[in-house]
Amino acid sequence: MNKRDWLARYRNDTERTVRFSTVSDMELDPLYTAEDVRPDPDRIGVPGEFPYTRGVYPSMYRGRLWTMRQFAGFGTAEDTNERFRFLLAQGQTGLSTAFDMPTLMGYDADHPRARGEVGREGVAVSSLVDMRALFHGIRLDQVTTSMTVNCSASAVLAMYLAVAEEQGTPWTALGGTIQNDMLKEFIAQKEWICPPEPSLRIVVDMIEFCAREVPRWHAVSISGYHIREAGSTAVQELAFTLADGIAYVEAARQRGLAVDDFAPRLSFFFNLHNDFLEEVAKLRAARRLWASLMRERFGARDPRSLRLRTHAQTAGCSLTAQQPLNNVVRVAVQALAGVLGGVQSLHTNSLDETLALPSEGAAMVALRTQQILAEESGVTNTVDPLGGSWAIEALTDRIEREARAYIEHIDGLGGMVRAIELGYPQREIAEAAYVYQQQIDRGEKTVVGVNRYQVPEERPLELLRVPLEVEERQTERVRRVKRERDGARARAALARVRAAATSGENLMPPVVDAVKALCTVGEIADVYRDVFGVYRDPAWL
Repeated sequence: MNKRDWLARYRNDTERTVRFSTVSDMELDPLYTAEDVRPDPDRIGVPGEFPYTRGVYPSMYRGRLWTMRQFAGFGTAEDTNERFRFLLAQGQTGLSTAFDMPTLMGYDADHPRARGEVGREGVAVSSLVDMRALFHGIRLDQVTTSMTVNCSASAVLAMYLAVAEEQGTPWTALGGTIQNDMLKEFIAQKEWICPPEPSLRIVVDMIEFCAREVPRWHAVSISGYHIREAGSTAVQELAFTLADGIAYVEAARQRGLAVDDFAPRLSFFFNLHNDFLEEVAKLRAARRLWASLMRERFGARDPRSLRLRTHAQTAGCSLTAQQPLNNVVRVAVQALAGVLGGVQSLHTNSLDETLALPSEGAAMVALRTQQILAEESGVTNTVDPLGGSWAIEALTDRIEREARAYIEHIDGLGGMVRAIELGYPQREIAEAAYVYQQQIDRGEKTVVGVNRYQVPEERPLELLRVPLEVEERQTERVRRVKRERDGARARAALARVRAAATSGENLMPPVVDAVKALCTVGEIADVYRDVFGVYRDPAWL
């Protein structure tokens, strides 16, 4: 019996009165068959071979498990160093660093705009003194580190490199990632210093510098995560992320860099939402589409340039303050989608993250979720076990096709920087978020414990709380650094950063010298503000 005949018979059955669509509102058929999949086995292929639909490496998790990273950062550098050590002792295999809002926005702890935010949503890092404390007793050549920071990324990376030198670790031995995805900031997360063009220049400076000096380091993590957190659909997340990646590749090539000299160290970061099949298909489509774009558009020849390697994080926006223990189940489902989708690195959110920074106990449960998937579930025993599923392959084809259409539209607008200036991705995301919220409000989409299955009273969790005195201690520390350092050396170093910013010289060497002279994140960011100007969101002008 073919699908058409089956559907004719199926229509006589009674369906539940719900909307059968994905979280992104993609309508789903009741059944998928071979008729729904393109009859081209090369589009699916095998793991480790173009177009990488089934995974970027032949052996995938039979060869090496994904890196388990739990986001950690709160209070002072010493507080976070203690959490790092706890997670490593529990079997975490990579560090992931969250910074507080002042650091993310390029302000020191003693700045008036930092008041009330120091150490609150991540660790406070103002100077090299803080970075030394953050990684005290942790050999940087024995871990890989991810740092989630963007507009002040150049200063933070410079501090990390300086700490490595002090440990006697050559930069060539360092592995890790710094997010540094400024285009995503203008689209979704809204943490910036200067306008898009100079921001893009700084990102390319870091790509160029790391390709030459820190060859195992990923100088940018092209991030769809925050695009999805802002309310995009899965297709929009994929399309806008890859369009950002295209913009970075084009800018680096205009700098004179050969694509195969830097593309192997580009990395990606995707969101894992609740819709299991959609998320698996999205990751498979992402690999295939990126490989095709790099080969077709940029003429990449090195297989490493074609492989989309990605970190993923379970969806913070899916967590609920109501019945927070339910978040453990959500995270497990989302993490399984990431594993079956073939990620290289994974962060699982803690059950209490919608209420506060993760407590130690909640962070351990989140890490154990990954370890149970890796060691007990059996899903790592076969490479791409969902490959060939008619539903998965049909969804993969559809997501790839619709994402490519978005990318072609952005090309028609003049590229992603121009699209951002026009507000195009911002409007698309806002509309998708509005539609989804309406569906929840009308009860068309269920959020367990929120619009269905509520309970009248809930027992509050014990939350991690950052004491008020953390801000006082951190403020005094940065003031002491500024008082006691060699002032003339610091001023001269900042002058060299300013000269490089003005001349177009690569900023990273003078920024590294500046942090060694104990210049702070805020002082380096102030140079950028003075030279490049301060960006204002057109929506708020």
